[in-house]
Amino acid sequence: MESIPREPTPILIVDDEDLILRSFSLAIVRAGLPEPAVVSDPGRVLDLLRKHQFRLVLLDQVMPRLDGLQLLRQIKEEFPEVECLMITALNDLPSAVKAVRYGAYDYLVKPVEEHKLVTEVKNALERHELRYALSLHLRQSSFSELQHPEAFAAVLTEDPAMARVFHQIEAVAPTDYNVLICGETGTGKELLVNVIHALSRRSAGPLIKVNMAAASQNLFSDDFFGHVKGAYTGAETNRRGFFEAAHGGTLFLDEVSELSGELQAKLLRVIQEREFYPLGSDRPVAAEVRLLCASNRDMMQEVKRNAFRKDLFYRLNTVTIPVPPLRERKKDILLLARHFLRRHAREAGKHIVDLAPDLAKRLLAHPLPGNVRQLENMMAGGVIFEKGTFLSLASLPALFEPADGPGSPDEATPATLAEMETLLIHRALRECGGNRTQAATKLGISLRTLQRKLKQENESGAAI
Repeated sequence: MESIPREPTPILIVDDEDLILRSFSLAIVRAGLPEPAVVSDPGRVLDLLRKHQFRLVLLDQVMPRLDGLQLLRQIKEEFPEVECLMITALNDLPSAVKAVRYGAYDYLVKPVEEHKLVTEVKNALERHELRYALSLHLRQSSFSELQHPEAFAAVLTEDPAMARVFHQIEAVAPTDYNVLICGETGTGKELLVNVIHALSRRSAGPLIKVNMAAASQNLFSDDFFGHVKGAYTGAETNRRGFFEAAHGGTLFLDEVSELSGELQAKLLRVIQEREFYPLGSDRPVAAEVRLLCASNRDMMQEVKRNAFRKDLFYRLNTVTIPVPPLRERKKDILLLARHFLRRHAREAGKHIVDLAPDLAKRLLAHPLPGNVRQLENMMAGGVIFEKGTFLSLASLPALFEPADGPGSPDEATPATLAEMETLLIHRALRECGGNRTQAATKLGISLRTLQRKLKQENESGAAI
């Protein structure tokens, strides 16, 4: 059987059973979608794709002469932009994972409910449009072409690399797709999450943020799914978990790569089933949330070394937005440095108007492994010592010493404000021969403040 509508259609259905072809086609037309093309011979698929501009192929997994997974690989090799939705008679998880890894949008198990079929077809077509839009935005790197520039006001940037990121966000934000934001620590991933939520259909709903690195192995189910009264000793009232708290809105999972294998399995089940059970309850609760995730690791490498589940990765990785490190955004370095300088000078009550040329030159050459966060800490630390109207390199020389360079081993470039504070106190005490009064004066703080900070460092086990 082979039928190609006269009017161009974005959908092609491939199945060796004519009854399946007719029932799927009828369900799609009944939903108001274009009449699909249908073919029962899998050997005809590649030729049809070369002649027609199909955007979605519904592909049976088990067919004579040509296996569905094999055909899927052939389609994605020649037509990577075409979405493929696998249809299988076997609820076989390894095969399903393999299909997604080969590039399938998703998989459905026969018998397929009509509303489920239509929903998946609509979602797959929407994703095709989204990916096409993203490919266009990658070629358009102008801030002036943004549709909602006001939404990005909190992200200070002038570099074209970030303009591309902004265009990607504008394309993906109005959808309900899961988004994975990847980038080094301190690149501003959380700020971008705020923008995606604000531009989404769920902006009126809550935005719940969870640091997965701090997720407890023992308390995960309670934290994420909540419990009902009497679920365990001490559970005196019902408690909402993160999924229920984010109902109708967005759930942001920061540092998702840090989640243990056991907890990854629990998260995967909720994403697949779109529901969860609070502890002590036998009634499922719908997980009506959009997932945004972030990681400072290479997630593909985490999958390859079996540190992160493949099936969960493919569920979270509908769209990936990479955020470039600050060293690759040269136009932003001095812009941000001056912004942080003004802020911290104002807070310190100092009149420091700009960066000295020697400091500006050194900043542009610095690798800034801690990115924007590190740059702000550097400016904050420099303001403490600066006595003039220009922030000079002399005010923060130790901040630029490499870990294997001159000076003591603990004077490597700090990435956090706490590390910077420790370094500055350490240096001041050394220069003042251990005299705390003189060191406090040099730091511009009171002796009492210095003593309190020293006590805090001693209690935390750090040596000053």
